[in-house]
Amino acid sequence: MVRQLTEIGNNYLRRCHAQVVRCGQAFRDWFQELRSPLVSQTRGVKLLREWLSPEQLTQYDATGYFHVIGSESGKRYRICHGTAMNIYEIDLAGNPRNGLCFVPNAPLVAGDVMLAQKIALETDERGALVVAKKFSPSASAFANTAIARQRVNRIG
Repeated sequence: MVRQLTEIGNNYLRRCHAQVVRCGQAFRDWFQELRSPLVSQTRGVKLLREWLSPEQLTQYDATGYFHVIGSESGKRYRICHGTAMNIYEIDLAGNPRNGLCFVPNAPLVAGDVMLAQKIALETDERGALVVAKKFSPSASAFANTAIARQRVNRIG
């Protein structure tokens, strides 16, 4: 009788232990999924920062955007923190002339998208403009820079 009770108790403990292990694994997987976007965002911004010139980095840290010069036309572009509709051709006074939207074909975090946009405009401006969708910048085209700066400070 004691032997049977001991065996029943041991079986029960084994099942409980297995269930606790499964719950622990599920919790660990859930936590990794939760953490993954933040890790990707941080890595994307870190890589972008490594590729920015000292002037661009200072500008990005202060404002949430940076300027690039087109490789063929010499036009100035402002790349704002974001993944789409975040590029503006700007005049000498810094006012938006045209909005441009071009992004990689893969879903990437903002830092990676902005780096691809920077490289495209600085090395193959004509190719980038061929695929870019144009849009009219609104009167508040640059009003979101304070929000972008907060986002950058939280991530970076």
